[in-house]
Amino acid sequence: MFEKLRHSRLMFWSLEALIIVALIIGLQSLSFLFAPVATFFSTLLVPILAAGFLYYLFNPLINLLQRWHIKRGWGIGLVFLIVIGLVAFIIATIIPNLVSQITQLVTSLPGFYEQLKDLVQHLSSYGWYQQFHVAKLLDSFGSSIQPAKILANVFDGFSTGLPSLIGSVAGFFINLITIPVLLFYMLKDGGKLVPSVRRFFPERYGEEISTVFSRMSATLSHYIAGQAIECLFVGTFTFIGYLIIGMPYAFLLGFIAGVTTIIPYLGPYLGITPALLVALPDGWGKLALVVIVVVIVQQVDGNLIYPNVIGRSLDIHPLTIIVLLLVAGNLFGLLGTILAVPTYAVVKTVVTYAIELYRFHRNARRDAALMAPKE
Repeated sequence: MFEKLRHSRLMFWSLEALIIVALIIGLQSLSFLFAPVATFFSTLLVPILAAGFLYYLFNPLINLLQRWHIKRGWGIGLVFLIVIGLVAFIIATIIPNLVSQITQLVTSLPGFYEQLKDLVQHLSSYGWYQQFHVAKLLDSFGSSIQPAKILANVFDGFSTGLPSLIGSVAGFFINLITIPVLLFYMLKDGGKLVPSVRRFFPERYGEEISTVFSRMSATLSHYIAGQAIECLFVGTFTFIGYLIIGMPYAFLLGFIAGVTTIIPYLGPYLGITPALLVALPDGWGKLALVVIVVVIVQQVDGNLIYPNVIGRSLDIHPLTIIVLLLVAGNLFGLLGTILAVPTYAVVKTVVTYAIELYRFHRNARRDAALMAPKE
């Protein structure tokens, strides 16, 4: 009886489950040992992600320059000059416009609130509208939209959060130095990664290791470059559309639309929300114009830009993307929603290639067995 129980699968999996539970409890009791390691990796996470993003964005350009007989070192220098020029352009033009329009938006909040309140009073004559109790909500919200209170809250928040602000500024400047250094060495020595990894595997797997890394790199390059093109397209043409219909803060609202595009499927809804709030006091006509502009831009993006620059490289079903965004957003917040799709794409690439290799070797063994001479 004991011998039969000792060899049963139930006993095997029960012991496995108990071992896993014991390991989890033991690791939780020793969590203080892993806290420095977690802090170390969380500190490096932002510069590594930023440098990796820039690597996959600029590495295809450097490879193209190499095909034009420009040495890689000169290509890296040229890319850094381009990046410095872009940063100078952003500092000189984009940031001042954003700061100016944000300041104008904050100072116009009281007047915006009064316009919104007049609109609510006009709509309160409709029976269907009275059921939402929007007027009471605005009355409770209106007391906080006062310049004196806003400035007081800003000052209190600044004074209480000054130590963390100093730490954030210091971390920003450290990352500002670390990211270009990491990017330089990634661009310079990125080609040595695959040969270094191949040394840890038997020689017969070398070609397969190179292929899977090549596919992963191509997937990430297509996604990141395509995402940058898509964000630039949506932000630029949304800004132009808002200018045409006479929207205030068109540059700021177009910038928000472009940035939120980095979140698949949810981005357009997040991007249009501030524009709808700004257009709301001007009536239904301006709201309709905002919706028309966004629909036109999203239709062009969804039917022309996304399928050609991103869709073909990912080939992920929309329902899968929505599930990924929901799960990653709940687990890791905003960063999870941004990284969920490319991470899934890379994992899918590796798993797909592994399945292809398995089927290839299985068929090869079967063909060899069929062709073997029978005794």
